[in-house]
Amino acid sequence: MIDTLPIAIVSRLIEESLDAVVVVDDDGAIRYLNCAMQGLCGFAPGEAIGQPLAGLLPESFSNHHGASFSTLLEKAYAADLLGGAREFVIRHRTGEMIPVEMKALDLGVVGTVRYFGAFIADLRQRRQAEAKNAALLAQLERQAMSDTLTGLPNRRAYEAEAGRMLARARRSGAPITVGIADIDHFKKVNDEHGHAVGDEVLSAVSAVIAQAARSSDYVARVGGEEFGLLFPDAMPETARAVAERMRRAVADFPVSTSTGVALTITISIGLAQLEGGLSESLSHADHALYDAKNSGRNQVKQAGRSAT
Repeated sequence: MIDTLPIAIVSRLIEESLDAVVVVDDDGAIRYLNCAMQGLCGFAPGEAIGQPLAGLLPESFSNHHGASFSTLLEKAYAADLLGGAREFVIRHRTGEMIPVEMKALDLGVVGTVRYFGAFIADLRQRRQAEAKNAALLAQLERQAMSDTLTGLPNRRAYEAEAGRMLARARRSGAPITVGIADIDHFKKVNDEHGHAVGDEVLSAVSAVIAQAARSSDYVARVGGEEFGLLFPDAMPETARAVAERMRRAVADFPVSTSTGVALTITISIGLAQLEGGLSESLSHADHALYDAKNSGRNQVKQAGRSAT
């Protein structure tokens, strides 16, 4: 039992503990801070003794629960906060809010004074690690949803975005048009100039298409030389006008490659309204794309409509 140990041994253990320890009386006056607590709140040894505990609490906490320590105790008992570990924040003397895990205890009455204590663990390193992990997970998720060559979203991201757009459209009734853009004669580019030049063409074309899109449109590389397009809140005529702008932008932009060759690249685009499921709508857009290819390429075709 700990009460069989000399008090000096227990005192030294608490004083040297890695966890911060604070003891207050029932008036809310600080009666003891160990070394870790002094470092955590920024007070020099003895400086905080006799000072009100409110000096270590966020102002919003005191303002919400009342200024008196008796009110804080009533709230603590009512919320069953004593005895259990809770995440909290304390205020450093500089005003910095420090996230902590705190276990508050009713230490009982000695003489005529009731004492309360708390073990406090600094959570800043844990929070920093959690933030780094969250950032890493977000980066990995972005990488999993991105095409490494062009930087555009990939097919997985395209399908997920189409699902979100379709769900919103079903609630609002707003129209959506899907499209597939394909680089014309891309195999010839690879065969004549090599795959490295082909990659340069893909990167350049993807940037031109994305720049020609509206801010609300979604452009993704869905495989090979194909790009998936989503035009939210767009009737077929609006989507067609944007697609034509994309087509002209690519045709008017000669791709200068690292081999010194300037290539004139064109694209063909097939469009269809997003109705029912994505697969069915993309199938219609794909048929429109084949129609554009078979009609001479470098043009936009819309499912169920003729080219202009």
